[in-house]
Amino acid sequence: MRWIHCLAIGALSLTLTACATSPTGRQQLTLVSDAQLNEMGAQAFEQYQQDLPQAGAAAQRYAQCVAEALIDALPAEQQRAQDWQIRVFESEQANAFALPGGYMGVNTGLLRIAENQDQLATVVGHEIGHVLARHANERVSAQTATQLGLSVLSTASGMQGPAGEQMMGVLGLGAQYGVLLPFSRRHESEADVIGLRLMAEAGFDPRASVALWENMEAAGGGARPPAWMSTHPSQGQRMAGLQANMDDALARYEQARQAGRTPNCPRP
Repeated sequence: MRWIHCLAIGALSLTLTACATSPTGRQQLTLVSDAQLNEMGAQAFEQYQQDLPQAGAAAQRYAQCVAEALIDALPAEQQRAQDWQIRVFESEQANAFALPGGYMGVNTGLLRIAENQDQLATVVGHEIGHVLARHANERVSAQTATQLGLSVLSTASGMQGPAGEQMMGVLGLGAQYGVLLPFSRRHESEADVIGLRLMAEAGFDPRASVALWENMEAAGGGARPPAWMSTHPSQGQRMAGLQANMDDALARYEQARQAGRTPNCPRP
C-alpha cells in the first residue's frame, strides 16, 4: 500500500502550480479564477435574499454599521476589491456565512448571542477574514486537486470493478478526513486571527471575541464530533487561539482608539 500512498501524493503534487500567500503568510493553492468565484458568490447571495426571510430594518442597520466600520479599517485596495454587502436573515441558528466577492449573511439567532457591537464585530470580522484570505478559492482548489489525485490513482493502479470501487471509497474517506476537513479547520483558525486583528484596528474591543465564544459555548450543548472529524475547531481551541493573539490585538486596539476609531453601533 506504500506505493499507492506515494502515487497519490505524486498525483496531487502535480496540481501545486498556482500558489498564493494568505494574509497570515501561509502558502495557498489557488487554481480557480477569483472573478468566476465572485460572480458565483453574487448569484448565490441574490438567491439567498430571494429564498430566505430577512430581518427588519433595525437589525439590518446594526449589522451594516458594524460591517462598514470594519471595512473602513481595511486598506483602500481591499475595500475596492470586493462588493462588500451584508444581510441579516431570520433564523434561530446561531450562524453566519461569507461568499466570494464580499457577500455576507448573519442570522438573527447569532445576533441574540452576540451581546454588543464588539461581539458582533468578532463574527463579521471573521467572515471578512474568509474573503480576504480567499478561502473559498482554496477549498475549491483543494477539492479539485484531491479528485484529480484519486482519479489518477484509480487509473494507474488498475483498480477497476467492485473491489476497486470499494478501495477508492476507502481512499476517498481518507482524503476527506486527512486533507479536506483539516483544511477547513485551518481556514477557521486563520479567519479568527484575521478577524481579531481587523476588529481591533477598527476600534472594536478584541477581548469581546473570547466573550462571544463563551456565549456560544453556553448556548450550545449536545454531543459534538471529535475535533479531527469536525470542519471547525472546538470552542476551546478557538478561545485559546484568540488568547494567543490577544496582546497583539490589544496593541492594535489602543492605536485605533488613539487615532479616533470609536465605532458606535447601538444594538437594537
